[in-house]
Amino acid sequence: MEISGAEIVTRCLQEEGVEFVFGYPGGAVLEIYDAIFKQDKFKHVLVRHEQAAVHAADGYSRSSHKVGVALVTSGPGATNAITGIATAYMDSIPLVVISGQVPTPAIGLDAFQEVDMVGITRPCVKHNILVKDVRDIASAMKKAFYIATTGRPGPVIVDIPKDVTLAKAEFQYPQSVSLRSYNPPSKGHPGQIKKAVNLLTEAKRPLIYVGGGAVLSNASSQVTELVKMLGVPATNTLMALGAFPGTDPQNLGMLGMHGLYEANMAMQHCDVLIAVGARFDDRVISVPSHFLSSPKKIVHIDIDPSSIAKRVKVDIPIVGNVRDVLDEMLSLLRQSGARPNAEHLAGWWKQIEEWRSHDCLRFNADSDIIKPQFVVQKLLEVTGGDAFVTSDVGQHQMWAAQYYKFNKPRRWINSGGLGTMGFGLPAAMGVQLANPHDTVACITGEASIQMNIQELSTCKQYHVPVKIVNLNNRYLGMVRQWQEFFYGNRYAESYMDALPDFVKLAEAYGHVGMKIERPADVEPALREAMRLKDRLVFMDFITDQTENVFPMVQNNRGLSQMDLPPHMRQLQQGTVAKERDYGNLS
Repeated sequence: MEISGAEIVTRCLQEEGVEFVFGYPGGAVLEIYDAIFKQDKFKHVLVRHEQAAVHAADGYSRSSHKVGVALVTSGPGATNAITGIATAYMDSIPLVVISGQVPTPAIGLDAFQEVDMVGITRPCVKHNILVKDVRDIASAMKKAFYIATTGRPGPVIVDIPKDVTLAKAEFQYPQSVSLRSYNPPSKGHPGQIKKAVNLLTEAKRPLIYVGGGAVLSNASSQVTELVKMLGVPATNTLMALGAFPGTDPQNLGMLGMHGLYEANMAMQHCDVLIAVGARFDDRVISVPSHFLSSPKKIVHIDIDPSSIAKRVKVDIPIVGNVRDVLDEMLSLLRQSGARPNAEHLAGWWKQIEEWRSHDCLRFNADSDIIKPQFVVQKLLEVTGGDAFVTSDVGQHQMWAAQYYKFNKPRRWINSGGLGTMGFGLPAAMGVQLANPHDTVACITGEASIQMNIQELSTCKQYHVPVKIVNLNNRYLGMVRQWQEFFYGNRYAESYMDALPDFVKLAEAYGHVGMKIERPADVEPALREAMRLKDRLVFMDFITDQTENVFPMVQNNRGLSQMDLPPHMRQLQQGTVAKERDYGNLS
């Protein structure tokens, strides 16, 4: 029996086990919306802006390891989705975004609400498909889900003209797909893996550097077993928080631009580095030549061959799925019983503990003004470290990464690569819908939250009880910090002097609003918010405007050349001007 192209789209989504589609209707996709209305196997969530649809699908995917799905109309609906698509692309998140298109005879004629979605998205998608024949919809959808989830994941666009959704064809969903030009690797080269194991066990100052690929490949248990088996230190990128338990003493914390002192120093001065699903990106290694000035051997494990040695030359490249490669490494270690030399390792740990003793995250908790770090600490305490936490981008994002200790993967949801303000709230919606019985907190700032604040309406409609933690310092916080450091305290356009009353705004949308101005009220407010399990609670914390994020590695500085907090300034000159030789720690 023949069915319409729109019905074929819905049948494909059903075959893929899709649970939620996040979208916004418009003329080019009304046939698809009508088909969705007539089925009940998956739910549609009506957002208030297409950017939010993609961010919500993104948050859903990150927290569930399922494919996120968004549906937008042609023209402005499609272009509004670009920021969300680019966000997912930068962080390797598997999405399928279905966009409507003008009828095929009108393509290229500047028709009403026409944009070249395939052309526009080419730089920021893993793949995109323009479907010109109704008989090709099923195969296009199957390819989209396959490509999005295999190899290095990423967003795939399926652009469908309106006349194709109206046309009819028989429906037959492919059981599998084979693409001659697309064969992502899985297993790593056995010889290279053996070399890596030998190098690791011979190291004097080993370090395991964990990136977001460890989370995406569900390799957290393998990472943890490797670190514990060898007794070596580990550090993680912003995208890898939770891949190795944050409270474990072998975890040195996050590294990079706002990484912990001990993590950055260990990264700079290790002699063998195992990079697991990480990219050596510019926010971790700002100056590759400085990083390599301290001699070290580097093993780089990644499923994407283009990521290996892209910025930093490595000694042992291993192309393969992180989880499979680590399984093979663990198997070899079990068989051989080889471990790093205990005496060398003890000397390395002694130095790390000396770095750690400076307590680089210490701040004045006795202030009469709410410190933003204190709010995150209390959120950790109140939630027991078990919440899903989304963030927007800026100072609050860094404080969340530094002070909330994630012990499980896929609990930390943030825009790492693109740095998208406005990500936090819609991503939290997707996370909450994927995990309806868990606590979901969105740590944001008064500037970021206003980027997609209209989604408070979506939360009301679908009863999404996220807890919004607004660290309100009345500034574009990270912009202000940079203006203080580099622009002579000229705060050009960074002061938010026309803020709304967030409590009244939250209440206008039908939610609970709280304004917290005293440190003593922080914990009670958080506990009250958590008690209101079925309500969205907007907590507006009025925080210290002068607080900065430390440590900080400035652009074009080496990883160990950090700006440090006031209590560590005695180390500043030695860190920047002349570094100690750590080559003979053992």
